Amino acid sequence: MPLQKDHIYYDIQKIDAHIHQNVNRSAILDEAAKERWRLVSINTNYAGFNSTDKQREVAIECGKRSPGNLHFMASFGVEGWGETEWAEKALEQIKTGWKNGAVAVKIWKNVGMELRDKNGNFVMADHTDFDPIYEYLVNNKIPLATHLGEPKNCWLPLDEMTVTSDKEYFSKNPEYHMYLKKDFPSYEDQLQARDRVLEKHPDLKFIGLHLASLEWSVEEVAKWLDKHPNAGVDLAERVCHLQYQAIDNHKKVKEFVEAYQDRIIFGTDQIDDGTLDANEIQETIRGKWHNEFRFFSDEDTQTAWNVEKPFKGLGLSKKILSKLFHDNAIYYYPRLIK
Repeated sequence: MPLQKDHIYYDIQKIDAHIHQNVNRSAILDEAAKERWRLVSINTNYAGFNSTDKQREVAIECGKRSPGNLHFMASFGVEGWGETEWAEKALEQIKTGWKNGAVAVKIWKNVGMELRDKNGNFVMADHTDFDPIYEYLVNNKIPLATHLGEPKNCWLPLDEMTVTSDKEYFSKNPEYHMYLKKDFPSYEDQLQARDRVLEKHPDLKFIGLHLASLEWSVEEVAKWLDKHPNAGVDLAERVCHLQYQAIDNHKKVKEFVEAYQDRIIFGTDQIDDGTLDANEIQETIRGKWHNEFRFFSDEDTQTAWNVEKPFKGLGLSKKILSKLFHDNAIYYYPRLIK
């Protein structure tokens, strides 16, 4: 069903603050220009992507095609972890990204779920070797965006997961399906390590990507935001979890978004790695933009491919929509200001 409030969708400026532009082409940028979106491509230290240096180069080159409309977040590798030079190399990657216009720095879930020290112990986000990085970010007022941990579904069997997209992802990526890995750190271990970082570095401007891995409960996200006043969250690939909760608790979901309207950032997590042709990637991201905007803007009963039952949209005001889809991204990533 089409948007009922198309005039709002096309009237307001919008930022998709979480994509992965991993190939040097303009397909998503071209679609964004038509739909009034600006974009943030997030460099990620994931083995399935090019190196973070290459991702940075691609984002910069694509951004030159449409100045001001494609920004990027820098990242750093963990190769050589434990060696004397590791922190220096990581800081150099961060400095290079920042010098070239990055709006933030990202740390990924390989910290806590893959990376191990020389003794085979998992390296968590609060490891002291990360402290020079956190301190550098604080001292230079650089935001840190984090994908630490995973949806709580990750620790459940596939048939008990709440949304279809999680079932699909973890069935295709069993290396990250923690239900199958009993000797790995627990869900609670991941979040506690992250929160210890915030306690140790309270001045760090911190964005918990993917609803801070608390997507299963708007009440838990609210508690976390209350505890950490410098933190915000993004919605990338987690709108379906709000839709799932809205099936039975529409009022609670709407009240959460209204209460924390200044601390929620929209993003899709769309990847362009060249797998889809230009028309396919444009159709895919356009569908996400329209369907997820509609959940926040319209009050009608809706459906989503990855949510098993219908749910009611939130019907938020234009003022709140502008914050979720534009203003909050600029607040947490000030370099997005043109």
